[in-house]
Amino acid sequence: MIKKIEDLYHLAKNQTKKKKLVLAVAQDEHSFDAVYKAYKNQIIDMILVGDAQQINDIASKKNIIIPENLIIDIKDKAAAVKEAVSLARKGQADILMKGNVPTATLLRAVLNKEWGLKKSKVLSHFVLFEIPNYHKLLGLTDVAMNIAPDLEAKIGILNNAVPFMNKIGIKIPKVAPIAAVEVINTVMQPTIDAAALSKMSDRGQIPNCIIDGPLAFDNAISKESAEHKGIKSEVAGDADLLLVPYLEAGNILYKTLTYFANARLAAVILGAKVPIVLTSRSDSEDAKLNSIMLASLG
Repeated sequence: MIKKIEDLYHLAKNQTKKKKLVLAVAQDEHSFDAVYKAYKNQIIDMILVGDAQQINDIASKKNIIIPENLIIDIKDKAAAVKEAVSLARKGQADILMKGNVPTATLLRAVLNKEWGLKKSKVLSHFVLFEIPNYHKLLGLTDVAMNIAPDLEAKIGILNNAVPFMNKIGIKIPKVAPIAAVEVINTVMQPTIDAAALSKMSDRGQIPNCIIDGPLAFDNAISKESAEHKGIKSEVAGDADLLLVPYLEAGNILYKTLTYFANARLAAVILGAKVPIVLTSRSDSEDAKLNSIMLASLG
């Protein structure tokens, strides 16, 4: 079982077959640096789709020579995205990563009904945190895709996250649907959704995990807090995955852990035919490289 972000590197390196990553609109220095580092360390193979001249200009500044067969020269960004998505759809790439292109443009291509990559009912964001004062890795979903998921969407989000956690070695993740309180309140929809998800888990409708909620954040991650409130639960104080009620709550928690708790992270978009790495310029180089490693295990 993985216990640290560093473990992703060992798992990725020890795979029998390297995954191939396609970087859409690859003339982006920040994304290029992370992809090339993973490639140089023999973690992945790569395909760079975009303006070949600009890609080579970025590489030459770093004294890097990219073999011609690893670049597909397409100057139009929309066309480059379509080609990258097509490669993933045809099984010629195992990971899709965003380069110098707006997220909306990439996702429109992924969701295209004719030649896109959508596989599950929902696309969802999954992030894995290594937090200095938590006793194991902690997953968080969904902080970037689904704004106000209803119960059906939350089921879809978990059906993306749980199998992915199983793949990376967390065999029976303990899932805490987070709410403001740890009791069911009929005027607080997240508590009702959490109770339904918990019972669905009991009945095997969401397999290979243990779900218990509603739980407030403190008693999901602190045994002391759970004991103080008299909560008896396999999940309380030992959660592997937090399911947040709304995007805003997740996004705030994500950034709080990153900036205030000095957490290391790796993140992917799930629900497509291949894992998708969507990084922003504000993400650290460490986070981008970690995300590539995580995607390579999907």
